[in-house]
Amino acid sequence: MNALIKSATIVDSKSDFHNETVDILIERGRITKISKRISNPNNYKEIKLDNLHVSQGWFDSSVSFGEPGFEDRETIDNGLKTAAYAGFTSVALNANSNPIIDSFADITFVAAKARNNAVSLYPIGALTQASNSTDLAELYDMNNAGAVAFYDYQKPVSNPNLMKIAMQYASNFDGLVMSFPQESKISGLGVVNEHINSTKLGLKGNPALAEELQVARDLFLLEYTEGKLHIPTISTAKSVELIREAKAKKLDVTCSVAIHNLVLTDDNLDGFDTRYKVLPPLRTQNDCEALIEGLKDGTIDMVTSDHNPIDIEHKKVEFDHAKYGTIGLESAFGALQTVFTTKKSIALLTQGKSRFGITETTISEGEEANLSLFNPDAKYQFSKADITSKSKNSAFLGMQLTGETYGIIANNKIVLK
Repeated sequence: MNALIKSATIVDSKSDFHNETVDILIERGRITKISKRISNPNNYKEIKLDNLHVSQGWFDSSVSFGEPGFEDRETIDNGLKTAAYAGFTSVALNANSNPIIDSFADITFVAAKARNNAVSLYPIGALTQASNSTDLAELYDMNNAGAVAFYDYQKPVSNPNLMKIAMQYASNFDGLVMSFPQESKISGLGVVNEHINSTKLGLKGNPALAEELQVARDLFLLEYTEGKLHIPTISTAKSVELIREAKAKKLDVTCSVAIHNLVLTDDNLDGFDTRYKVLPPLRTQNDCEALIEGLKDGTIDMVTSDHNPIDIEHKKVEFDHAKYGTIGLESAFGALQTVFTTKKSIALLTQGKSRFGITETTISEGEEANLSLFNPDAKYQFSKADITSKSKNSAFLGMQLTGETYGIIANNKIVLK
């Protein structure tokens, strides 16, 4: 693949050309020249786009595509196209399928489905067999097949001894254990944040305490085992505080936050719209502010879209019976820019790769082209026309967003909208 990108502003603090507007020559998938003006004697494909900005490729640490088993929600092929259009060059795929991805063969299957794609797919294997929180899955075998972490997607491991053993066992091969932050006996049948709005709306509450107890438990286990832990999608102010304290003690812990938990609150629930039924639930404005501060000071390591396509039959039902989840890839950049500057948004979208064993790149001559292309200043109202996913369950429909994505250049391929 050969291409010449014209008049692009580079947003990459590690690049010598950071904040400069330049031409970028790509030959056979590698950046061969960056300069103020580059001619095109070989008649390569030229990429000229309005207010074009480029950064190193974005990474999402938590996406679900449904396949195998839930292809009606999303397929791997269309999911990767959605990720590319949304500016992501790499995604970590949750074991949120039927059957659950919990073996060497399962990891091999999803990796093969994504082979030769512009977007790199990194499978996450289930932590326990069938994600049933009873017996550990084939962690070492899945690691050998290419699994980058182990996680029962949105299913807490209730047995602390099982989590302890998982951390101890995975440390033998530097495996990354992930633990969903929810204590199920405390959360009970709660479907929204336990606070003023849950009482006002008559919906069962899921208290912040349920998350914080599980985070505290897992951090104690981590300290005991000296293992390696990633806590996905935290949502409360106290969770940020607990992880900040753990990092001060030099524990090997990282965490992420879903973008919708930064931007939306339980005030959005007034209309009983099931698009806002997510897990962990939307919390309060105070929690949002603490999460944003946690990202600013480095306590929270990365953001995620927590992209989870759900078919209409499981969303257009009574709130109590609707499935949890929102799609988030298409809106990730625009929503993030409602609370952060472009510079900070790009930094957040490119963080987290090393935690999952993914090589980081920079925009420099001689480097492989792994680029996200976007216009940071475009303002628009997010609508179904902006959705590439098969499922349309977006919590951001109708919201004013800032920042349009054009696509990616990665793995010696160009994918543009």
